[in-house]
Amino acid sequence: MRVALQALKTILETNAAEIRFSRRRPKAGHPSERRMICSNDKKFLNSPSGRITLNFRPTFSTKPVPNFNRTAKNLLNVWDIIMQDYRNINMDDCELVQIIPSDKFWEFFEKKLAVLSAGEKMRYMDS
Repeated sequence: MRVALQALKTILETNAAEIRFSRRRPKAGHPSERRMICSNDKKFLNSPSGRITLNFRPTFSTKPVPNFNRTAKNLLNVWDIIMQDYRNINMDDCELVQIIPSDKFWEFFEKKLAVLSAGEKMRYMDS
């Protein structure tokens, strides 16, 4: 199901989500789309498990980046759970695959993500 920027932003404030979106910058040897598990749920991400297992770190800079307007580019900044870093999602073509409620995330993580090798995670993101 296609999802708009504001809708996904609202979903990610209290959940994690699996999404598929078009890459902003195509990568040679990779598909034009990427899959991601992401969240912006600060309570969940700032928990001891979020900080240790997901290596979450809050942003410290409140200054906007000069000459970079996320709104004009239709981008949403999220925490990428597999890559363990912030990413800007191209919302021009974003599909919501599933919502993972934050209170069910660790069960999802143990069954679906923790068992993947590094190579399997890369293939998952490219699928």
